[in-house]
Amino acid sequence: MDLLNTLVDKGLRRELPTRDEALAVLATSDDDLLDVVAAAGKVRRHWFGRRVKLNYLVNLKSGLCPEDCSYCSQRLGSTAGILKYTWLKPGQASDAAAAGVAGGAKRVCLVASGRGPTDRDVDRVSETIKAIKDNNEGVEVCACLGLLSDGQAERLREAGADAYNHNLNTSEATYGEITTTHTYEDRVDTVQKAHAAGLSACSGLIAGMGETDEDLVDVVFSLRELDPDSVPVNFLIPFEGTPLGKEWNLTPQRCLRILAMTRFVCPDVEVRIAGGREVHLRTMQPLALHLANSIFLGDYLTSEGQAGKADLEMIADAGFEVEGTDQVTLPEHRASGGCGEGGGCGSQESGEVCGSAGTAAPPRADEARTDLVAVRRRGAGTDLAPNA
Repeated sequence: MDLLNTLVDKGLRRELPTRDEALAVLATSDDDLLDVVAAAGKVRRHWFGRRVKLNYLVNLKSGLCPEDCSYCSQRLGSTAGILKYTWLKPGQASDAAAAGVAGGAKRVCLVASGRGPTDRDVDRVSETIKAIKDNNEGVEVCACLGLLSDGQAERLREAGADAYNHNLNTSEATYGEITTTHTYEDRVDTVQKAHAAGLSACSGLIAGMGETDEDLVDVVFSLRELDPDSVPVNFLIPFEGTPLGKEWNLTPQRCLRILAMTRFVCPDVEVRIAGGREVHLRTMQPLALHLANSIFLGDYLTSEGQAGKADLEMIADAGFEVEGTDQVTLPEHRASGGCGEGGGCGSQESGEVCGSAGTAAPPRADEARTDLVAVRRRGAGTDLAPNA
Protein backbone atom coordinates (compact mmCIF):
# COMPACT_ATOMS: atom_id res chain seq x y z
CA MET A 1 0.00 0.00 0.00
CA ASP A 2 1.56 3.26 -1.14
CA LEU A 3 0.12 5.13 1.87
CA LEU A 4 1.89 2.88 4.34
CA ASN A 5 5.19 2.96 2.49
CA THR A 6 5.02 6.75 2.50
CA LEU A 7 4.22 6.86 6.21
CA VAL A 8 7.07 4.51 7.08
CA ASP A 9 9.53 6.65 5.11
CA LYS A 10 8.27 9.80 6.82
CA GLY A 11 8.42 8.17 10.24
CA LEU A 12 12.03 7.13 9.78
CA ARG A 13 12.85 10.73 8.80
CA ARG A 14 10.75 12.24 11.62
CA GLU A 15 8.69 14.01 8.99
CA LEU A 16 5.11 15.07 9.75
CA PRO A 17 2.44 13.21 7.73
CA THR A 18 -0.30 15.23 6.12
CA ARG A 19 -3.69 15.38 7.81
CA ASP A 20 -5.16 13.39 4.93
CA GLU A 21 -2.58 10.65 5.47
CA ALA A 22 -3.34 10.50 9.19
CA LEU A 23 -7.07 10.34 8.49
CA ALA A 24 -6.48 7.60 5.93
CA VAL A 25 -4.86 5.42 8.62
CA LEU A 26 -8.01 5.68 10.73
CA ALA A 27 -10.13 4.84 7.68
CA THR A 28 -8.28 1.65 6.70
CA SER A 29 -10.28 -1.58 6.56
CA ASP A 30 -9.98 -4.55 8.87
CA ASP A 31 -8.51 -6.46 5.92
CA ASP A 32 -5.60 -4.01 5.93
CA LEU A 33 -5.17 -3.84 9.70
CA LEU A 34 -2.18 -6.16 9.98
CA ASP A 35 -0.45 -4.23 7.22
CA VAL A 36 -1.03 -1.01 9.18
CA VAL A 37 0.37 -2.57 12.36
CA ALA A 38 3.39 -3.93 10.49
CA ALA A 39 4.14 -0.54 8.92
CA ALA A 40 3.84 1.43 12.16
CA GLY A 41 5.80 -1.33 13.86
CA LYS A 42 8.76 -0.61 11.60
CA VAL A 43 8.77 2.98 12.82
CA ARG A 44 8.43 1.90 16.46
CA ARG A 45 11.32 -0.57 16.18
CA HIS A 46 13.52 1.91 14.37
CA TRP A 47 13.38 4.37 17.27
CA PHE A 48 12.79 2.07 20.26
CA GLY A 49 13.78 -1.45 19.27
CA ARG A 50 11.78 -4.11 21.09
CA ARG A 51 11.92 -2.39 24.48
CA VAL A 52 8.76 -1.77 26.55
CA LYS A 53 8.92 0.82 29.29
CA LEU A 54 6.81 0.03 32.36
CA ASN A 55 5.11 2.81 34.32
CA TYR A 56 3.29 2.51 37.64
CA LEU A 57 0.48 4.74 38.93
CA VAL A 58 0.16 5.84 42.55
CA ASN A 59 -3.09 7.66 43.26
CA LEU A 60 -2.08 10.11 45.98
CA LYS A 61 -5.57 11.54 46.53
CA SER A 62 -8.67 9.89 45.13
CA GLY A 63 -12.10 11.31 44.32
CA LEU A 64 -13.91 14.49 45.34
CA CYS A 65 -12.60 16.56 42.44
CA PRO A 66 -14.30 19.93 41.79
CA GLU A 67 -13.82 19.71 38.01
CA ASP A 68 -16.55 18.33 35.73
CA CYS A 69 -14.55 16.29 33.18
CA SER A 70 -17.22 14.01 31.71
CA TYR A 71 -14.93 10.98 31.36
CA CYS A 72 -13.67 10.95 34.94
CA SER A 73 -14.94 8.75 37.79
CA GLN A 74 -13.53 11.30 40.27
CA ARG A 75 -15.42 14.28 38.78
CA LEU A 76 -17.85 16.61 40.46
CA GLY A 77 -21.19 14.79 40.63
CA SER A 78 -19.83 11.33 39.87
CA THR A 79 -21.79 8.50 41.48
CA ALA A 80 -19.24 5.85 40.54
CA GLY A 81 -18.43 3.77 43.61
CA ILE A 82 -14.71 4.49 43.59
CA LEU A 83 -12.26 4.74 46.47
CA LYS A 84 -12.19 8.19 48.07
CA TYR A 85 -9.37 9.28 50.34
CA THR A 86 -7.24 12.31 51.07
CA TRP A 87 -3.49 12.68 50.60
CA LEU A 88 -1.32 9.64 51.22
CA LYS A 89 1.64 10.29 53.50
CA PRO A 90 5.06 10.19 51.81
CA GLY A 91 5.87 6.83 53.38
CA GLN A 92 2.60 5.31 52.21
CA ALA A 93 3.16 6.57 48.69
CA SER A 94 6.74 5.31 48.71
CA ASP A 95 5.59 1.84 49.79
CA ALA A 96 3.02 1.80 46.99
CA ALA A 97 5.64 2.91 44.48
CA ALA A 98 8.05 0.22 45.65
CA ALA A 99 5.57 -2.48 44.63
CA GLY A 100 5.55 -1.15 41.08
CA VAL A 101 9.31 -0.84 40.93
CA ALA A 102 9.68 -4.41 42.21
CA GLY A 103 7.40 -5.47 39.35
CA GLY A 104 9.68 -3.86 36.79
CA ALA A 105 8.39 -0.31 36.56
CA LYS A 106 10.97 2.25 35.52
CA ARG A 107 8.74 5.29 36.12
CA VAL A 108 6.35 6.05 39.00
CA CYS A 109 3.51 8.42 38.18
CA LEU A 110 2.15 10.36 41.17
CA VAL A 111 -1.42 11.49 40.52
CA ALA A 112 -3.78 13.59 42.64
CA SER A 113 -7.35 14.60 41.89
CA GLY A 114 -8.25 18.27 41.87
CA ARG A 115 -8.09 21.36 39.72
CA GLY A 116 -4.47 21.97 40.59
CA PRO A 117 -2.08 21.89 43.53
CA THR A 118 -1.77 24.51 46.24
CA ASP A 119 1.72 25.46 47.32
CA ARG A 120 1.22 23.22 50.36
CA ASP A 121 0.30 20.37 48.03
CA VAL A 122 3.53 20.92 46.10
CA ASP A 123 5.39 20.65 49.42
CA ARG A 124 3.64 17.33 50.15
CA VAL A 125 4.45 15.94 46.74
CA SER A 126 8.03 17.15 47.00
CA GLU A 127 8.43 15.14 50.21
CA THR A 128 6.89 12.13 48.49
CA ILE A 129 9.25 12.41 45.53
CA LYS A 130 12.22 12.48 47.89
CA ALA A 131 10.95 9.43 49.80
CA ILE A 132 10.47 7.45 46.61
CA LYS A 133 13.85 8.36 45.17
CA ASP A 134 15.64 7.67 48.45
CA ASN A 135 14.19 4.16 48.52
CA ASN A 136 14.30 3.27 44.83
CA GLU A 137 17.55 3.97 43.04
CA GLY A 138 17.25 5.00 39.41
CA VAL A 139 13.47 5.35 39.34
CA GLU A 140 11.90 8.17 37.35
CA VAL A 141 9.09 10.18 38.95
CA CYS A 142 6.35 11.91 37.00
CA ALA A 143 3.84 14.19 38.76
CA CYS A 144 0.26 14.69 37.58
CA LEU A 145 -1.44 17.22 39.82
CA GLY A 146 -3.65 19.24 37.49
CA LEU A 147 -3.23 22.83 36.35
CA LEU A 148 0.03 24.43 37.50
CA SER A 149 0.48 27.96 38.78
CA ASP A 150 3.59 30.01 38.07
CA GLY A 151 6.68 28.63 39.78
CA GLN A 152 5.19 25.25 40.74
CA ALA A 153 6.79 23.30 37.91
CA GLU A 154 10.17 24.69 38.90
CA ARG A 155 9.61 23.63 42.52
CA LEU A 156 8.70 20.10 41.44
CA ARG A 157 11.80 19.94 39.30
CA GLU A 158 13.95 21.08 42.22
CA ALA A 159 12.34 18.38 44.38
CA GLY A 160 13.53 15.73 41.95
CA ALA A 161 10.58 15.24 39.61
CA ASP A 162 11.65 14.08 36.18
CA ALA A 163 8.41 14.67 34.29
CA TYR A 164 4.97 16.24 34.46
CA ASN A 165 1.82 14.81 32.90
CA HIS A 166 -1.15 16.85 31.78
CA ASN A 167 -3.21 15.47 28.91
CA LEU A 168 -4.97 17.49 26.23
CA ASN A 169 -7.51 14.63 26.03
CA THR A 170 -9.44 15.76 22.96
CA SER A 171 -9.43 18.34 20.20
CA GLU A 172 -9.64 22.04 20.93
CA ALA A 173 -12.89 22.27 18.93
CA THR A 174 -14.72 19.72 21.10
CA TYR A 175 -13.05 20.31 24.46
CA GLY A 176 -15.92 22.44 25.77
CA GLU A 177 -18.31 19.51 25.27
CA ILE A 178 -16.23 17.35 27.60
CA THR A 179 -15.25 19.84 30.32
CA THR A 180 -16.60 23.26 31.30
CA THR A 181 -14.71 24.09 34.50
CA HIS A 182 -11.43 24.79 32.71
CA THR A 183 -10.35 25.28 29.13
CA TYR A 184 -8.22 23.57 26.54
CA GLU A 185 -5.92 26.59 26.69
CA ASP A 186 -5.45 26.00 30.45
CA ARG A 187 -4.15 22.53 29.66
CA VAL A 188 -1.80 23.74 26.96
CA ASP A 189 -0.45 26.36 29.36
CA THR A 190 0.37 23.73 31.99
CA VAL A 191 2.24 21.54 29.49
CA GLN A 192 4.22 24.59 28.41
CA LYS A 193 5.02 25.45 32.05
CA ALA A 194 6.40 21.94 32.59
CA HIS A 195 8.50 22.21 29.44
CA ALA A 196 9.89 25.60 30.44
CA ALA A 197 10.87 24.31 33.88
CA GLY A 198 13.00 21.56 32.38
CA LEU A 199 10.59 18.75 33.16
CA SER A 200 10.00 16.08 30.57
CA ALA A 201 6.52 16.89 29.27
CA CYS A 202 3.98 14.07 29.11
CA SER A 203 0.67 14.78 27.39
CA GLY A 204 -1.80 12.58 25.58
CA LEU A 205 -5.41 11.88 24.70
CA ILE A 206 -8.50 9.86 25.51
CA ALA A 207 -10.20 8.03 22.65
CA GLY A 208 -13.75 6.69 22.71
CA MET A 209 -15.62 9.76 23.95
CA GLY A 210 -17.71 10.09 20.78
CA GLU A 211 -15.08 12.04 18.86
CA THR A 212 -14.67 11.98 15.10
CA ASP A 213 -11.61 10.90 13.16
CA GLU A 214 -10.93 14.59 12.55
CA ASP A 215 -10.94 15.23 16.32
CA LEU A 216 -8.40 12.45 16.87
CA VAL A 217 -6.11 13.77 14.19
CA ASP A 218 -6.50 17.32 15.53
CA VAL A 219 -5.45 16.39 19.07
CA VAL A 220 -2.49 14.25 17.94
CA PHE A 221 -1.27 17.02 15.63
CA SER A 222 -1.64 19.48 18.54
CA LEU A 223 0.43 17.15 20.70
CA ARG A 224 3.14 17.02 18.09
CA GLU A 225 3.24 20.80 18.11
CA LEU A 226 3.53 20.86 21.93
CA ASP A 227 6.52 18.48 21.70
CA PRO A 228 6.01 16.18 24.71
CA ASP A 229 8.50 13.38 25.27
CA SER A 230 5.70 10.91 25.98
CA VAL A 231 2.15 10.61 24.63
CA PRO A 232 -0.21 8.41 26.66
CA VAL A 233 -3.13 7.06 24.61
CA ASN A 234 -6.07 6.36 26.91
CA PHE A 235 -9.15 4.43 25.82
CA LEU A 236 -12.23 5.61 27.70
CA ILE A 237 -13.21 3.43 30.65
CA PRO A 238 -16.97 4.07 30.75
CA PHE A 239 -17.72 4.24 34.45
CA GLU A 240 -21.37 3.96 35.41
CA GLY A 241 -22.23 7.16 37.25
CA THR A 242 -20.40 9.45 34.84
CA PRO A 243 -21.81 11.33 31.82
CA LEU A 244 -19.89 9.08 29.43
CA GLY A 245 -20.76 5.85 31.22
CA LYS A 246 -22.71 4.56 28.23
CA GLU A 247 -20.13 5.45 25.56
CA TRP A 248 -18.92 2.19 24.05
CA ASN A 249 -17.55 3.34 20.71
CA LEU A 250 -14.30 1.40 20.44
CA THR A 251 -13.35 -1.92 18.93
CA PRO A 252 -9.93 -3.54 19.28
CA GLN A 253 -9.31 -2.78 15.62
CA ARG A 254 -10.08 0.92 16.03
CA CYS A 255 -7.79 1.11 19.05
CA LEU A 256 -4.96 -0.33 16.97
CA ARG A 257 -5.57 2.19 14.19
CA ILE A 258 -5.52 5.05 16.69
CA LEU A 259 -2.22 3.83 18.12
CA ALA A 260 -0.77 3.43 14.63
CA MET A 261 -1.84 6.94 13.61
CA THR A 262 -0.28 8.33 16.79
CA ARG A 263 2.98 6.51 16.05
CA PHE A 264 3.12 7.84 12.50
CA VAL A 265 2.50 11.43 13.66
CA CYS A 266 4.82 11.14 16.68
CA PRO A 267 7.40 8.62 15.47
CA ASP A 268 10.21 9.20 17.95
CA VAL A 269 8.36 9.80 21.22
CA GLU A 270 7.32 7.41 23.96
CA VAL A 271 3.83 6.33 22.90
CA ARG A 272 2.19 4.75 25.95
CA ILE A 273 -0.89 2.52 26.05
CA ALA A 274 -2.61 3.92 29.11
CA GLY A 275 -6.04 3.41 30.71
CA GLY A 276 -8.55 1.10 29.05
CA ARG A 277 -6.33 -1.28 27.12
CA GLU A 278 -7.74 -4.33 28.92
CA VAL A 279 -11.31 -3.13 28.33
CA HIS A 280 -11.01 -2.30 24.64
CA LEU A 281 -7.98 -4.06 23.17
CA ARG A 282 -8.60 -7.20 25.18
CA THR A 283 -6.95 -10.24 23.52
CA MET A 284 -5.33 -7.97 20.93
CA GLN A 285 -3.15 -6.21 23.49
CA PRO A 286 0.04 -7.94 22.31
CA LEU A 287 -0.41 -6.49 18.81
CA ALA A 288 -0.46 -3.02 20.34
CA LEU A 289 3.08 -3.54 21.62
CA HIS A 290 4.20 -3.31 18.00
CA LEU A 291 2.90 0.28 17.99
CA ALA A 292 3.54 1.60 21.50
CA ASN A 293 6.77 1.30 23.45
CA SER A 294 5.33 1.95 26.90
CA ILE A 295 2.47 0.68 29.10
CA PHE A 296 1.16 1.02 32.64
CA LEU A 297 1.82 -1.96 34.89
CA GLY A 298 -1.05 -3.22 37.04
CA ASP A 299 -3.95 -1.02 38.16
CA TYR A 300 -5.02 2.48 37.16
CA LEU A 301 -6.25 5.36 39.29
CA THR A 302 -9.73 4.10 40.15
CA SER A 303 -10.06 0.91 38.11
CA GLU A 304 -8.31 -2.44 38.12
CA GLY A 305 -5.93 -3.38 35.37
CA GLN A 306 -4.58 -6.67 34.16
CA ALA A 307 -2.49 -8.56 36.71
CA GLY A 308 1.08 -7.32 36.73
CA LYS A 309 2.37 -10.87 36.20
CA ALA A 310 0.15 -11.17 33.11
CA ASP A 311 1.58 -7.91 31.76
CA LEU A 312 5.11 -9.25 32.04
CA GLU A 313 4.17 -12.57 30.46
CA MET A 314 2.43 -10.76 27.59
CA ILE A 315 5.52 -8.68 26.87
CA ALA A 316 7.79 -11.72 26.86
CA ASP A 317 5.41 -13.90 24.81
CA ALA A 318 5.12 -11.16 22.17
CA GLY A 319 8.90 -11.12 21.77
CA PHE A 320 9.56 -7.83 23.56
CA GLU A 321 11.69 -7.01 26.58
CA VAL A 322 11.17 -4.79 29.62
CA GLU A 323 13.30 -1.65 29.46
CA GLY A 324 15.78 -1.42 32.29
CA THR A 325 16.67 1.56 34.45
CA ASP A 326 20.09 1.59 32.81
CA GLN A 327 18.56 2.12 29.37
CA VAL A 328 17.60 5.49 27.91
CA THR A 329 14.02 5.52 26.68
CA LEU A 330 14.19 8.26 24.08
CA PRO A 331 16.33 8.32 20.93
CA GLU A 332 19.58 10.20 21.32
CA HIS A 333 18.44 13.33 19.47
CA ARG A 334 15.49 13.73 21.89
CA ALA A 335 17.27 12.62 25.04
CA SER A 336 19.93 15.24 24.40
CA GLY A 337 17.32 17.98 24.32
CA GLY A 338 16.58 18.86 20.73
CA CYS A 339 14.54 17.50 17.85
CA GLY A 340 15.97 19.64 15.07
CA GLU A 341 14.13 21.13 12.17
CA GLY A 342 10.94 19.27 11.39
CA GLY A 343 11.85 16.53 13.81
CA GLY A 344 10.35 14.74 16.73
CA CYS A 345 6.81 14.70 17.96
CA GLY A 346 6.36 18.39 17.69
CA SER A 347 4.84 19.60 19.52
CA GLN A 348 -7.80 7.30 31.96
CA GLU A 349 -9.71 5.68 33.08
CA SER A 350 -16.61 -8.60 36.84
CA GLY A 351 -19.05 -10.81 36.16
CA GLU A 352 -20.15 -13.72 33.95
CA VAL A 353 -20.67 -12.90 30.28
CA CYS A 354 -22.08 -16.11 28.92
CA GLY A 355 -24.96 -18.33 29.95
CA SER A 356 -24.90 -22.12 29.89
CA ALA A 357 -21.86 -23.57 28.21
CA GLY A 358 -22.26 -23.89 24.47
CA THR A 359 -25.47 -21.82 24.28
CA ALA A 360 -24.40 -18.17 24.48
CA ALA A 361 -23.09 -16.20 21.54
CA PRO A 362 -19.78 -14.40 22.00
CA PRO A 363 -20.05 -10.63 22.62
CA ARG A 364 -19.90 -8.36 19.60
CA ALA A 365 -16.66 -6.42 19.21
CA ASP A 366 -18.44 -3.11 19.91
CA GLU A 367 -20.75 -4.39 22.66
CA ALA A 368 -20.74 -2.65 26.04
CA ARG A 369 -18.37 -4.76 28.14
CA THR A 370 -19.34 -3.50 31.58
CA ASP A 371 -18.03 -6.78 32.98
CA LEU A 372 -14.51 -5.57 32.23
CA VAL A 373 -14.81 -2.34 34.26
CA ALA A 374 -13.77 -3.18 37.81
CA VAL A 375 -13.37 -0.48 40.47
CA ARG A 376 -9.97 -0.58 42.15
CA ARG A 377 -10.25 -1.89 45.74
CA ARG A 378 -6.57 -2.63 46.43
CA GLY A 379 -3.29 -0.82 46.61
CA ALA A 380 -2.96 2.88 47.49
CA GLY A 381 -5.58 4.05 49.97
CA THR A 382 -6.47 0.51 51.10
CA ASP A 383 -5.03 -2.16 53.38
CA LEU A 384 -4.72 -4.65 50.53
CA ALA A 385 -1.61 -5.42 48.53
CA PRO A 386 -1.30 -3.59 45.21
CA ASN A 387 -1.40 -5.19 41.79
CA ALA A 388 2.10 -5.06 40.35
